[in-house]
Amino acid sequence: MVKKPIAIRYIGVEDPSLDLFEAQYPLKHGMSYNSYLLSGEKIAVLDTADARFVPAWLAGLENGLQGRTPDYLVVQHMEPDHSSGIRTFMERYPSARVVAGAKAFSMMRQFFGEEYADRRIQVSTGDTLDLGGDTLTFLSAPMVHWPEVIMSYLTGARILFSADAFGKFGVPETREDWDDEARRYYFGIVGKYGAQVQNVLKNLPADIAAICPLHGPALEGDLSHYLNLYSVWSSYRPESEGVTVAYTSVYGHTQKAVEALAESLRRAGENVAVYDLCRDDASAALADAFRYDRLVLATTTYNMEIFPPMRTFLGTLAEHGYRDRTVGLIENGSWAPAAARKMMESLNQMKDIRILEPVVTIRSALSGDSQTQLEALSRALRTSKK
Repeated sequence: MVKKPIAIRYIGVEDPSLDLFEAQYPLKHGMSYNSYLLSGEKIAVLDTADARFVPAWLAGLENGLQGRTPDYLVVQHMEPDHSSGIRTFMERYPSARVVAGAKAFSMMRQFFGEEYADRRIQVSTGDTLDLGGDTLTFLSAPMVHWPEVIMSYLTGARILFSADAFGKFGVPETREDWDDEARRYYFGIVGKYGAQVQNVLKNLPADIAAICPLHGPALEGDLSHYLNLYSVWSSYRPESEGVTVAYTSVYGHTQKAVEALAESLRRAGENVAVYDLCRDDASAALADAFRYDRLVLATTTYNMEIFPPMRTFLGTLAEHGYRDRTVGLIENGSWAPAAARKMMESLNQMKDIRILEPVVTIRSALSGDSQTQLEALSRALRTSKK
């Protein structure tokens, strides 16, 4: 007897009004919390939703079930924006079993006081779940970007349910280029764990037809673009040639120097992205720092230290594994410039950072000497492409 193909239904929820993700990443078009209903002879639900949307998610689930009862809840990721409906689901469907990795069950105990010892199926890489009509094969993905993460591959349909990997900011129907918001999402959320992402990429099936992440749109068609970007991002290689300039400026004098440098570089045909760290989205600055092969940091000496937003940005670069880049420095100080030395101390803690000469020192405002240094830095940046 030929089994009927499995039915796949999207039952995720969207929050187009959300302005900050994880209380730190600005959103242009809100966020989605993706969940899927797989209906064969057996029924599996993949992930739940954020606490604020559990009632809406359950309504979508009930509608999709069409009177049937789910057999399994597959928990790929325990972060609360995906797992907040677990307890409600397990109470509503007492015959269902929860499928997850070992660490996920200990987190369930932490979040819900219950790890479902009598109703659980513990899985790891290579384990399968037969739904009748198709089979889920599991792939452990520790630290992409939590330790309990698993991915699920629907073998016959060739669909990878990839947890947070390949996700992006925004709701799925947002008509915008995938790369920019996926890049910002990757380096903000996942970027510290490049080695772990590389390990997962090496173990992905070779014949994937579609990727369904927990945030953003499903990816279909030629997947090489997305897979190649993840390979580049997770290996910390520059995506393209260009210069990111991140600066702080108290009274506008450092800003004027940055504007002059950016204009010089653009006239020479360079791609240049400029960010005011006091006003612009620091997560976009972080993403472009990884995107391009060169970086310029410009800031003011403040209490014999680095101006606070720049100090925070340097810490963020280090935390996310910034490495193998060429960096130019601009400092400003009216009586005892110290910012460049302090920035060098931070950069020297990162791997394979090449600091360009000259380091530009501005004393209060651009002068003939500092303008000459700025022009020399522009030349050094243009001739330092790898």
